[in-house]
Amino acid sequence: MAELKSDYMDEKPEAVAGTPGAIAVADDPKAPSKEVSSKRQRISNIFTIFAAGAALVSDGYFNNLMTMTNVVLKKIYPTDYTPAVSTQVSNALLVGAILGQLTIGLTCDYLGRKAAIIITTGLIVVGAILATASNGPTPSGMFWMLTVTRGIIGFGVGGEYPASSTSASEAANEHALKQRGPIFILVTNLPLSFGGPLAVIIFLIVFTAAGANHLGTVWRVCFGIGIIMPLAIFYFRIKMLNSKLYRRGAIKRSVPYGLVLRYYWKDLIGTCGAWFLYDFVTFPNGVFSGTILSSIVPNGDILRTGEYQLLLGIIALPGVFIGAFLCNRIGRKTTMMVGFTGYLIFGLIIGLAYDKITNILPLFVVFYGLFNSSGNLGPGDMLGLISSESYATAVRGTCYGLSAALGKTGAAVGVEAFTPIQTNLGKKWTFIIAAICGVAGVLVTFFFVRDLKGEDLAQEDEKFRAYLVGHGWSGEMGEDDLVGLASEGVNPALVDEVVGAGSPAALEEGGKGDHREMKRAEIADAKNF
Repeated sequence: MAELKSDYMDEKPEAVAGTPGAIAVADDPKAPSKEVSSKRQRISNIFTIFAAGAALVSDGYFNNLMTMTNVVLKKIYPTDYTPAVSTQVSNALLVGAILGQLTIGLTCDYLGRKAAIIITTGLIVVGAILATASNGPTPSGMFWMLTVTRGIIGFGVGGEYPASSTSASEAANEHALKQRGPIFILVTNLPLSFGGPLAVIIFLIVFTAAGANHLGTVWRVCFGIGIIMPLAIFYFRIKMLNSKLYRRGAIKRSVPYGLVLRYYWKDLIGTCGAWFLYDFVTFPNGVFSGTILSSIVPNGDILRTGEYQLLLGIIALPGVFIGAFLCNRIGRKTTMMVGFTGYLIFGLIIGLAYDKITNILPLFVVFYGLFNSSGNLGPGDMLGLISSESYATAVRGTCYGLSAALGKTGAAVGVEAFTPIQTNLGKKWTFIIAAICGVAGVLVTFFFVRDLKGEDLAQEDEKFRAYLVGHGWSGEMGEDDLVGLASEGVNPALVDEVVGAGSPAALEEGGKGDHREMKRAEIADAKNF
């Protein structure tokens, strides 16, 4: 059999002869298919990575915009904007995000990353325009319109998680495999985290320009500015290509979800459970941090509250870079456990000393910032990365979306529980409960998350394909000119190995020592067959 080479990475031929992806193009041997040149794919990968970062800045902006908007609306409508209404408007984005993550997660696997990304960008733009124009015959009517339009934004923002993140991970895998982890973090969690300080910076600028007597103008302008970012990258998203991994590994009909659950059940418990705990802590602390600071700042001064909110967001950012630095050195799993441990340490420090530490406002903000920075360092950085690496390309969007949706469910529960906890137990208990969640996060990570070190995503695709074939699934994989039966070109030895292990975790555990080296050799043989 003649050897046909077409790489998963720029300098490493990976395609298996006889399988989708083994396309020989005489004048462009690295072309991913007959329809796409290697140069066009490479340029698309670069723009996909940067566009994902720009889009997720917008998502982080809208996620955090209610922090100061809650403070402003409370000033404008002191009797109408009750804690229940504040929770309703804040939670609208979460409900929309859950629906978006589940729906778009499936969409980006069935229709492709590009189609899903265009849908989410359009929804964010439309929702933001309507939110800016929110109105009603009464304040209550306006709040309901704001709730609905925030839900539309949330659907788009939620959809960006699986769509942008999976496309960025696959593009980084093809563009710079060894640095895929740090690149992924810097174009996903960094923009999401930077969205918080950006929202406060824009708020402070608009507030200073408009003045305290025009607070209605302030919050509407802040919503309107959020429209600019998704619009700015819309053209590039229309021109992007689906990744080579997707065009070779997609399953567009008859997805064997039963086999997917049997193969990935342990990974799903790990990513879903850890994400639930992380968002249960971090989201309400983000939404209500402005309210917390406003209650501590003398006279609840809006400008000073905004300044401390900005400081809080800036202190949290270094955790993102530390996590990006550690992920390749100590592994994703260990890094995430370190971050959850930070919740335990700083949560207990703030919670147990709350009455004393809040009397020294700058000290409280510093410890609060370190608490948030720990979240960024660990689960904030790692959950998206682990969710994009643990699952095969064919179901990556679905499993990522499901994990993120469980996270946003935790966020919604946290937002709903935040005020009752403060009212019935005391404000310090929000931090003590966060510390308990940190312990739970360490345990979930330790028992259910694989110790990933940045392996080529193509390896997971090959193992998953072999598992499906070994269990009798004979459907098609790939799209366009790369479509082929899943069974074509799969090495029988790899099928026996994967089916015998039963799951990725068991395969990893069973492959220790010399036996692990033998298995790696078999996988390499299968990919060069």
